Amino acid sequence: MRDGRWTLAAALVGGVAAANAAFAGLGSVFDYPGVLAEPAGKILDRFAANPHVIGGWFLLLAFGAGLLVPAAVLLGRRLPPGTATTLAVHTGVLAGLVQVLGLLRWPFAVPALASAHAADPATTETVFTVLHHYLGTAVGETLGYLLTASWTLLVLRAMPGAPRWFAGLGAVSALAVAAGVLVPLDVPGADAANFLGYVAWSVWMIALAVLVVRDRALAARPRPAAAPAA
Repeated sequence: MRDGRWTLAAALVGGVAAANAAFAGLGSVFDYPGVLAEPAGKILDRFAANPHVIGGWFLLLAFGAGLLVPAAVLLGRRLPPGTATTLAVHTGVLAGLVQVLGLLRWPFAVPALASAHAADPATTETVFTVLHHYLGTAVGETLGYLLTASWTLLVLRAMPGAPRWFAGLGAVSALAVAAGVLVPLDVPGADAANFLGYVAWSVWMIALAVLVVRDRALAARPRPAAAPAA
């Protein structure tokens, strides 16, 4: 794995692949993320019907999100040194960590709440709601969206030699991902924009991995030499 580029590419593509596979799996067995619009009691009952499979998918989703941490660090070592690169590393690490923190409530806290729901619905629903709003909406989603979008834009800032299509795709996907912060406010179209943003962002991450492997666009394009005087 010459100079770490394949390790970085694996982290970029692996994170996207794991997250999208987990998202598809959760959609099929748990109606995620649509199920989050249901009352807390119904969510807990649906989780209790298949806790191991659902919890496993959430672990995979957290793993995929967590791969952004090593990806951000490794990418920072390949980008030109500067303020944008330094900020990108720190922002990317935080983006991965807050998403992992928010997602891990599902395999570690929710199973106990789901199993105890029938015996004590009031308490379990209250605890679930608090965890959902704090670790889910506030930490994992709101901070996750903002930090992921910021990391993407900072990476582009640190890549002055990036192809225009790549920069455009990254900028548009970052803004669409950031629109997710408007979902709790019931802004029309915010959820659709966020979903499409993550689809575009996944494509952008794969494109970034290709550029890394080809060792292109990670530094400024050299200026053409001036023509010799006649």
